[in-house]
Amino acid sequence: MNVIETEKITKKFKTLTALDNISIRVGEGEIYGFLGLNGAGKTTLIRILLAMIKPTGGMVKIFGNKPDTNNGLWNNIGYMVEKPSAYPNLSVIENLAVYFELRQLKNKKLIGDIIEKLNLGNYADTKAKYLSLGNGQRLGLAKALMHSPKLLILDEPINGLDPEGIVEVRKLLKELSLKGTTIFLSSHILGEISKLANRIAIIHRGKLIKELSAGELDGKLIKKLLIKTNENERALQYLNQKNYNAAIVNNEIETTDIRAIEKPEEISKLLVEKGLPAKQVYLFTEDLEHYFLRAVGECGNEQSNVRVKS
Repeated sequence: MNVIETEKITKKFKTLTALDNISIRVGEGEIYGFLGLNGAGKTTLIRILLAMIKPTGGMVKIFGNKPDTNNGLWNNIGYMVEKPSAYPNLSVIENLAVYFELRQLKNKKLIGDIIEKLNLGNYADTKAKYLSLGNGQRLGLAKALMHSPKLLILDEPINGLDPEGIVEVRKLLKELSLKGTTIFLSSHILGEISKLANRIAIIHRGKLIKELSAGELDGKLIKKLLIKTNENERALQYLNQKNYNAAIVNNEIETTDIRAIEKPEEISKLLVEKGLPAKQVYLFTEDLEHYFLRAVGECGNEQSNVRVKS
């Protein structure tokens, strides 16, 4: 079952096209990472999913129904959009009590449980305006999670959290997913979202440019073996003779040959047998942020080529 479904969603603000034919499917229990640079259109799509704004064109369904602030969908949805809102002169526990009433919840124990789950116990009586950015983010997450929603939509959920808080939230979201909660995460931080998401979509300038699984993402990352010896030229010549496609780059022998990447020990053995022992055999894997920028760059080049051809 698709919990979130969009078909060719477009949103225009006068002459600006914020979203351009966005079609996605998010299945039950899935963690879906929606990634893009600031201004890419991430928050605009979230606001459409939550019926905060209307699309210019296209179709949206949540749990198989069109989102509407008047239907019962919201009992099953928790969300946090951009900077989490709170009553500044009310304490953490008072803010949650207000939210408890607005949600028309019944079990008062939910407030204490969510405070404990988000590690807000030391700040329960602290007014929201005095919370740090990270603890304000925790309060926003507490409000989104208190009613145990079946769908969680979070915009930049780790913003302002310290490393310990990031790990805690990551663990919490994974646990929720395993229990069947569907989670839609928007962020510009690829490295963190990649540790959470089952699938990742990349949006750039309102267009969906990539959508892939976590496993597919790993296969897209550039990988190469970097080798150093005391005689790189001789070592390169020998490896080429052994049908390894390699070259010298920045005083290192570099190869993207899949045999070398999968079995670097074979390279070491060959070089030792030839009397050219390696001082370094290092498997380099492109980091996720560089992949993100490369994907965005490829999209930009494609758009440039289209403009030139026209």
